[in-house]
Amino acid sequence: MLTDKFGRHINYLRLAVVDRCNLRCTYCMPENGLVWIKQNDLMTDEEMVRICSIFTGLGVNKIRITGGEPFVRKNCISLIENISHLNNLTDLSITTNGLLTEPYIPQLKEFGIKSVNLSLDTLDENRFFTITRRRSFNKVMKTLDSLLKHEIQVKINTVVMENQNIEDIIPLVQLTKDLPVDVRFIEEMPFNGDDHTTTLHWNHSKILNHIKDYFPQLIKTEDPKSSTSYQYKIPAFTGNIGIIAAYTRSFCGDCNRIRITPSGILRSCLYEGGGINLKDEIRSGKTDEELTHIIIKTIHHKPKDGWEAEKHTLTASQIHQSMATIGG
Repeated sequence: MLTDKFGRHINYLRLAVVDRCNLRCTYCMPENGLVWIKQNDLMTDEEMVRICSIFTGLGVNKIRITGGEPFVRKNCISLIENISHLNNLTDLSITTNGLLTEPYIPQLKEFGIKSVNLSLDTLDENRFFTITRRRSFNKVMKTLDSLLKHEIQVKINTVVMENQNIEDIIPLVQLTKDLPVDVRFIEEMPFNGDDHTTTLHWNHSKILNHIKDYFPQLIKTEDPKSSTSYQYKIPAFTGNIGIIAAYTRSFCGDCNRIRITPSGILRSCLYEGGGINLKDEIRSGKTDEELTHIIIKTIHHKPKDGWEAEKHTLTASQIHQSMATIGG
């Protein structure tokens, strides 16, 4: 099993399959998009499956497919199917914005996908356009409905932003009354693809207190091991509520995850600036044994927490990278 120098067991890989996205969310990238990774610099399907196979051989049993928006990648569904067949993989999940997802849901169910994280920052169609700069709200809601009909667990991810979607917090909480969904509110992070600085107005405590003002009966429930989310529930409600302290980084102590960017860079922490490029190592002719040694060595030096990683590795430009380029 992969273990870092702090004794944390690493069993969760987040694989970003593409940097492109069909939304332009204000907290992720500029309105005109980014300078996209050149096609030849993206990993191929074969390279991704090979890397994932090495990781599952090292004890990684959970893989999350993310992006950018995964389904923007050509033939992404075939890549997901191939990864689903890997030995020792017990949990394959996806993070998506829902715009292109709905037609593939029966196949995802067939491949054993039990959980999908759906990005949704508002339940208001006009605010959706303001935040995402796209008029695609109905597509996302159609995807949500189809996921639930196919009995795939849905975790709704909501980035909480001052003066943009605060009025959506309570309506999103109310979704959990009748729907079996987890609604998770996320602190805004600095990775916005632009040079503007993120000032955190709504941290975990403020979000929690806001919900308690409307639902004083809210109770704390047990957090799963290595979870980034602090879990809560309103008695008699079907679903659950989570708050992710992504900026304040209070969950790093038992972190079990690593990331691979679309270009093949292995990042042992979201706030880490660099990392070894596994794609380049593959293309230079490295064997699986050599790649395994590189991975073990890299994971061993995983930073203690996000604050240490940012202090020692992030440059000013890297702090303002888009989440789309690092597997957000």
